[in-house]
Amino acid sequence: MEEKMNESTPQRPEGERLVDAPLVTIDLPKFMRQIKSEPAWLNGTRNAITVFKSDHMRLVLIALHSGAELPTHTADGTISVQVLEGDIQFGTTDEAVQLREGQMVTLHEGIPHNVRAIADSLFLLTLVPRPK
Repeated sequence: MEEKMNESTPQRPEGERLVDAPLVTIDLPKFMRQIKSEPAWLNGTRNAITVFKSDHMRLVLIALHSGAELPTHTADGTISVQVLEGDIQFGTTDEAVQLREGQMVTLHEGIPHNVRAIADSLFLLTLVPRPK
């Protein structure tokens, strides 16, 4: 298996980080501190960092300031959302649930959904893409 690194960007100029390999260690507390120290968080309403990405799964740490929203969208696979910090409302056209630290929700692919932060929040999004 080929190891994949994320290249440096203007937002993360420190350079490469491992995002796919046979074994990837993910230090969530470190990424949680990092995400809150970046300009996108300090000057905007949200920030995100992909901590793992393969053809079969993606893990994205997302931070939303209180009141910030991810507008209605659909995912190209099954997802889970696990709240690591804060309080969010996760909604579909049929229902909405409030999730606090330690709680999570799963959702099948193609279902329109949105997320709104009730308080400053961090959550881990897991996406398992539909097989191609």
